[in-house]
Amino acid sequence: MIAGTASWSFTQDDFTAITESLKRFLGETRASCALLVDRSGQLVTTVGEAPGLDTTTFASLTAADYSANDQLAKLVGENDFSSLFHQDSRTTVGLVRLRMKDEVEELTLLIDRVFSRGRNSAAAGGHLLEGADEEIDKLFNW
Repeated sequence: MIAGTASWSFTQDDFTAITESLKRFLGETRASCALLVDRSGQLVTTVGEAPGLDTTTFASLTAADYSANDQLAKLVGENDFSSLFHQDSRTTVGLVRLRMKDEVEELTLLIDRVFSRGRNSAAAGGHLLEGADEEIDKLFNW
């Protein structure tokens, strides 16, 4: 899925759905915090308690960690390492991994909805301006 940054945006309903999904995830795993970070290191949202954690720096380092692990996967012949986990003293990696698959599927649906809406808006906007060049030319050529 390719979407330009100008072609989509999160609405309040999108953020609410993502936040509620992550809150459920935290409740099911007993983890203290969940950060949703894009591959470039931009922090999308934080849910839960991140005591003493600079979430912006953490998000940037997470992206670098993901990129490094992606390259490590390629070196050992894998397409990618699909997830990265860091253990929280309140939960276990096993429990997080168990619940992560469902969470990733739900977040993927929510984010795909945002991108789909952006693609549909961009397509509709293209029709709106169709023929505008000809009309402008007519104005200057009469």
